Amino acid sequence: MVPAPSNAQIALVKNACAYIAARDGERITLDELSREVRLSPWHLQRLFKRIMGVSPRDYAAARRSKRFRDELKSGESIAGATYGAGYGSSSRVYESAQRQLGMTPASYAKGGEGARIAFSIIPSMHGHLLVAATRKGVCFLCLGDSERELEEQLRKEFPRADKIFRDDDAIGPAVESVAHYLAGELPHIELPLDVRATAFQRRVWQELLAIPIGETRSYSEVAAAMGLNRSQRAVANACACNPVALLVPCHRVIREDGTLGGYRWGMDRKTALLAQEAAMAEVQ
Repeated sequence: MVPAPSNAQIALVKNACAYIAARDGERITLDELSREVRLSPWHLQRLFKRIMGVSPRDYAAARRSKRFRDELKSGESIAGATYGAGYGSSSRVYESAQRQLGMTPASYAKGGEGARIAFSIIPSMHGHLLVAATRKGVCFLCLGDSERELEEQLRKEFPRADKIFRDDDAIGPAVESVAHYLAGELPHIELPLDVRATAFQRRVWQELLAIPIGETRSYSEVAAAMGLNRSQRAVANACACNPVALLVPCHRVIREDGTLGGYRWGMDRKTALLAQEAAMAEVQ
């Protein structure tokens, strides 16, 4: 396994993230960012992606997209939100949407027809971890007790894929980002996704992404946040259909009575994930 990043490396990437945040809505080049943190563009790009799971450009795009959604939620018009988030025109919003969860269907039909899916499996503190991706982004993630079990789940999820193959080099950066998160070394994971979902499922998953680390919401609270007060069962079903759990944190949703409810990878893992995130939130 690739060694975990050093404290100095994490601090450097945090500085880069802070600079991007301070310049929200502005165009920042890699050269400009590298001068700010005093690291060559090549080394910064590589280190940033290793720790954050995405490039500086994709990180900035994700922040811009979130700001756009937040402005819409606050009542701003589409035109106002477009320019307030730093997009030069509405076409830029849709270009960015190609890279965001819930904005487009997956690049493959139901069952993965026509898709080429690469995957990697590594051990983690919560069992074996599998991450699979198309050329557009992560399409499947799961935890299990054996490599064989995980590969069988992947092939069952995409029975009509053109090709499913192991490629540890290609998927390495993504799987290592998830592994560092599972080890408590990274507070967030932001990776490009390629998932197929209904419009309702996408809305639910967006609400899950809005739950802060260290906190939980009940199914009814998620439904209420969507303006659908009687849809908690549908919310629960959308959580159960989530193919990229951890990246979309369905483990942060619990029952109305405060009990944890179900989890596809077992209650022990859900309990451990929530405890770990609560501890991480205390030190942020």
